[in-house]
Amino acid sequence: MDKKLRNKLIIFGILSCVGIFIIIYTGYENKNKLKKVQESQQEIIKEKQEENAKIEAENKNIEELESKNQTALSKFYEGKYIEAIEQSDEIIALDPENYKAYNTKGIAISYKGDFEGGMENIDKSLEIKPDFGYARFNKALAYELFGKYDESLKWYDKALEVEDYVWSYYGKASIYGRYGDLENTLKYMKKAIEIDPKVKEAAREESDFNNVRKYKEFNELISK
Repeated sequence: MDKKLRNKLIIFGILSCVGIFIIIYTGYENKNKLKKVQESQQEIIKEKQEENAKIEAENKNIEELESKNQTALSKFYEGKYIEAIEQSDEIIALDPENYKAYNTKGIAISYKGDFEGGMENIDKSLEIKPDFGYARFNKALAYELFGKYDESLKWYDKALEVEDYVWSYYGKASIYGRYGDLENTLKYMKKAIEIDPKVKEAAREESDFNNVRKYKEFNELISK
């Protein structure tokens, strides 16, 4: 065989081997890359599933706590203060930062005659969530319950800073009614009636307004 031809065949053979090696190696690398991509995708899917499961569990927990809060509040509205307190304590044991539970517990304790204990819990609610309008309202209400009217008016105003709540206006009207201050009683009762005309029914039975019932203007305002 011609020497040149033989050399060419050798070179061709070498190049063929190199080519085959490159093809095999490239295929191996691509396979590894594909495997890594698949593993990465599986890891992402797994993390997403775990994240979704965590979110779902958190949402379920929030819903359960909210349901318990509503139960505690219902017990308070029904005058079952001990049950409202016990339900609130159950919530707090599960979630020590549950500002709604502290608020309900605080006003229930206040209605049971314990001013200091009630305020301690309402203040805890406001410590966790300072702009919680209902806790500000209940703080005003607690002050009113114990005859601390100047502080009560201040906290009704603080409640109105964050929430245009009918009973905050009504609360202010009732305090001014106790004072026999017709002008301010009418002012805040009108605001309450604008939000919910049904408050006139409460005002007709409310003893706090006894000192202004002698005025025609007040009686006309709360008439049907």
